[in-house]
Amino acid sequence: MKRKKTKVIHVGNVAIGGDNSISIQSMTNTKTANIPATVQQIKELAIAGCEIVRVAIPDLDSANAIKDIKKQISIPLIADIHFDHKLAIAAIQAGVDGLRLNPGNIGSQNKVLKVVDAIKDRRIPIRIGVNSGSISKKMLRKYGVSAIALVESALEHVSILENADYHEIKISVKASSVPLTIDAYKLLSSNTDYPLHLGITEAGTEFKGTIKSSIGIGSLLAQGIGDTLRVSLTADPIKEISIAKEILKALHLRSGLDIISCPTCGRTEIDIISLADKVEKALHKYADNDLSVAVMGCVVNGPGEAREADFGIAGGKKEGLLFKKGEIIKKVPENNLVDELLKLIETNS
Repeated sequence: MKRKKTKVIHVGNVAIGGDNSISIQSMTNTKTANIPATVQQIKELAIAGCEIVRVAIPDLDSANAIKDIKKQISIPLIADIHFDHKLAIAAIQAGVDGLRLNPGNIGSQNKVLKVVDAIKDRRIPIRIGVNSGSISKKMLRKYGVSAIALVESALEHVSILENADYHEIKISVKASSVPLTIDAYKLLSSNTDYPLHLGITEAGTEFKGTIKSSIGIGSLLAQGIGDTLRVSLTADPIKEISIAKEILKALHLRSGLDIISCPTCGRTEIDIISLADKVEKALHKYADNDLSVAVMGCVVNGPGEAREADFGIAGGKKEGLLFKKGEIIKKVPENNLVDELLKLIETNS
């Protein structure tokens, strides 16, 4: 799919926009001033595949903690600022790689300009983040809660930065409503070339939030919109990373392990549900490999329908066929299928 070409900015050593890969973000849920706990969680997120991490800065202790946190982590750090522009300035002085500001609550234009003055020489990017709950009062009166209100609120704040000759900007216009979010980003994308940060805000618990995020973020990415993203869940932040990766892989925007498995039906004579789960767990170490593995319940679906998979299983009666690129390798008892599949992959990868 063709992506919209946007301006390139840099958050630390991660390039965003242009032809660069769509980056995966998350946010810690530790108290930022608790440096050991925050560093530990960031390291866990980085191992899971997080490329940029955001931390809440509710007070000066949290802003000052950035200096020590930065020394111990390997991915860029963004400070999430609300209400107090002085916290943004403190985070800048502590060496943060990026800022997220909410135009609905940061205060007067003069306060925003003070942040720009502190940031100019360092070229630290600012994300203008408008949520459906933080639309400017002026736009809310004019348009109500709508896509145009979200976009106009964001662009109004962007113009403040541009008038101060600052252009290291990315933008987000999130809502908890999937249709509203999609409409807002489509409108925003048609009105700016700044890189866009995608997400569904307050998406919900792991199950519901995954569905809403996949539909919303996936729909926009499929239209070529978006340069970086966060899946926002009421769950362990590590979950956000794995789901973000799967969204990108599903759209062929990232390579990685692809497990193809058929829905169970009355034809199956093998425990396909348990088998697919076991295969997924067993192949976790191949998560970043460009590899496709099929787990099919019967000869109707495999190996024929899965002939393009690198490796696979086609179920029979308490047994299954192992195949490679559609070619049958051997017949294996059901209890040995996962072990034999692993051996086949290991000897041919």
